[in-house]
Amino acid sequence: MAVKRIALAYSGGLDTSVAVKWLMETYHAEVVCMALDIGEERNYEAIRQKALTVGAVQSVVVDAKERFAREFVFPALRAGAVYNDKYLLATALARPLIASELVRVARETGCDAVAHGCTGKGNDQVRFEVTFQALDPTLTIIAPAREWGMTREDEIEYARVHGIAIPVDLDNPYSTDTNLWGRSCECGVLEDPDNTPPAGAYEWTHDPLTAPDQPEWVSIGFEQGVPILLNGEATDPVQLITQLNAIGGRHGVGRVDCVEDRLVGIKSREIYECPAGTILYLAHLDLEHIALDKDTLEFKRGVAQRYAQLVYNGLWDGTLRPHLDAFVASTQAHVTGSVRVRLFKGTAVVEGRTAPRALYRKDLATYDVGDTFDHTASEGFIKIWGLPTKINAALDRG
Repeated sequence: MAVKRIALAYSGGLDTSVAVKWLMETYHAEVVCMALDIGEERNYEAIRQKALTVGAVQSVVVDAKERFAREFVFPALRAGAVYNDKYLLATALARPLIASELVRVARETGCDAVAHGCTGKGNDQVRFEVTFQALDPTLTIIAPAREWGMTREDEIEYARVHGIAIPVDLDNPYSTDTNLWGRSCECGVLEDPDNTPPAGAYEWTHDPLTAPDQPEWVSIGFEQGVPILLNGEATDPVQLITQLNAIGGRHGVGRVDCVEDRLVGIKSREIYECPAGTILYLAHLDLEHIALDKDTLEFKRGVAQRYAQLVYNGLWDGTLRPHLDAFVASTQAHVTGSVRVRLFKGTAVVEGRTAPRALYRKDLATYDVGDTFDHTASEGFIKIWGLPTKINAALDRG
């Protein structure tokens, strides 16, 4: 294929650094690199400069932490999206954001192609490429790691021959991905799902067994399902998530060991750390239970599962999500209030909640003085409610 300029999602690691030179040689094209800051604490100026040193004609860094929190994380939180009952979708939510920013950079810099560093075995290739197709189907999509056929050793030798600086952490036994919402870890000894994760697999969270011996309480304030207050103080999304990651992490909260179903048809064992996500999902769900009626809660469970599936499967920019978002938004109109959570030795437990539009009424729930529930109505209700069961039982008896 004939392309003149390629926008590459660039991390500064071995794969994407080799990809810069490989794309130049293979496609005889110029390469524009884009690195995205979505909460991983790295030296992004050094990453930007490295891309230029390797051979990129342009190199840009985009700070997208605020957008990531507001436009991706919080909508998934309001939806209650959790994949395979455990995964809070940190990496899956980040990929369509990276892809959309790469498309924007490609347009602004005159690129006719986009490229990513994903292999042919993972989910991310799908998430990137489906998003590219949705946002600009005119762009040619290139996946160097699917084309070049190089092993890790081949890549290292390629880098040496071409004078590409090799990252110092190549001996790390794990493959990790980190952003504001969570950290994932896989490979090495973790590939045996029966192996206990070594201490080195974790970076964000203390071992619950050695976490502080005293609990800590946090209060989360929500407005229409969006967290806006931390311990009574107005907090912007990035700061709120960052602070909760630190607080929850020191108490060992947010460790997830998950065997998940990949989109490409295999199962994989992943270790996740998501302290803020664990606390916020727990608090948000608890607030929904005081603010939403039974039918809405039950129907929303199915929506949450479907939402998680489309995020995981790379369909953030597909046709379904806007409709699900509209439903979720309508359910969140009265999900406003405060939830108090106790953190202790790896656990997060809700201990109290308040909401101005709570459906809970003490005068109906109490068994003490002040009970306004009409007990005499129960007998007739039970007769009507149980009538089909009674009729069927009579028929079964002959």
